[in-house]
Amino acid sequence: MTTAQEVNDVAIVGAGPGGLACAIEAKRHKLNYLVIEKGCLVNSVFHFPTNMTLFSTPELLEIGNIPFIIPTAKPTRTDLLGYYRRVAQHFELKINLSEKVQSISGKRGAFQIQTSGDKVYLAKNIVIATGQYDTPSLMNIPGEEREKVSHYYTEAHPYYQKKVAIIGGKNSAVEAALDLYKHGVEVTIIHRGEDFGKSVKYWILPDIKNRIKKGRIQAYFNTTVAEIKEDLLILTGDDGIETELENDFVFALTGYRPDMGFLRNMGVEFDPKLTPVHDEETLQTNVPGIYIAGVITAGCEASKVFIENTRNHGTKIIGHINGTNV
Repeated sequence: MTTAQEVNDVAIVGAGPGGLACAIEAKRHKLNYLVIEKGCLVNSVFHFPTNMTLFSTPELLEIGNIPFIIPTAKPTRTDLLGYYRRVAQHFELKINLSEKVQSISGKRGAFQIQTSGDKVYLAKNIVIATGQYDTPSLMNIPGEEREKVSHYYTEAHPYYQKKVAIIGGKNSAVEAALDLYKHGVEVTIIHRGEDFGKSVKYWILPDIKNRIKKGRIQAYFNTTVAEIKEDLLILTGDDGIETELENDFVFALTGYRPDMGFLRNMGVEFDPKLTPVHDEETLQTNVPGIYIAGVITAGCEASKVFIENTRNHGTKIIGHINGTNV
C-alpha cells in the first residue's frame, strides 16, 4: 500500500459536473486538490442513452464560465461529453480516472482516502460528488439478476424484432419505450401507477399515449412484476390477477439512489426522506470537513435537482473551505 505524502486541501470523489465544478473552484482559489473517479470522466453522462437529447439548453449546463456552444437548441449526450472533456482540458484538472474509493477515515484536517489501487491519499476536506446513477433502485423480485435484465437503457438496435418490457412510468421509461418502438421492437410498458409520472416531458406524453391507444405499444398500469423468468414475466395487477407475458429482455427503469452505505460508513446521517443531512448554504454534512455536491444532495429525490441548479455547489463548498463565504 502506497501513501501519498502530499496533503490535499480537498479531495473530490466523483468526476461528474458537480465534482468538476468543485475542482475548478479549488484551482481558482489555489488550493491543493485531487479528483478521484471510479469510472470515466462524467461517468453518469456517459451512461445516458446513446442518442439522448437533453431537455436543458446549453447555457444551463455550463461550468467554470466556459461557453457551451452548439448549432442546435438542445444538446445531445455526445455534445455534453465533448463539452466536459474540453472543460477538464482547459483547466488542466488533476483527475485520477478508473480508481475507486474504497474507504475514507479520519477527521477534518486529517482524512485518509484508500482506493482500489492500494493507494492512500491525505486530505484536509472531502467532497462527495458521486451522484446516484451507479446504484439502481432494485425491485427485489425473483429473476431480477438474470442477464436479460438491465437497469440502464442505451440504444434500440440490438432489440430489433424482440419482445422487450419496460418497467417504470417516468421520463426515462417513456423515452426508452418510444425509441424501441420506432426501431422495430415489440414493446410493453409496465407501471405500478395508474398513469405516467408528472415528470414526463410534455411533448412526448401525447406520443406515448397515442401509441398505447392504437395498440402499437402495450401497457399495463396499476401492475407490478412479480417474477422474471427465462422467456416470460409474471405480472400482478392491483386486483390480484396474475398475467403471463412473453418476454426476451427487460429494462427496469425504476430509478436510482445514492450509495448510502458509503456515506454512513463516514458517519453521515440521513433525514427521514433519506437525504444526507447537510447545511444548504455550505453543503457541509453533519461530519465536519465532509461536503456533498450535485444530485446526491437530494438523496432519493433526484428529480428535484439537475446540473443546472447544482452548478454553484463548487462555489459554496470551496468558498466555505477557503473561508470566503463563512
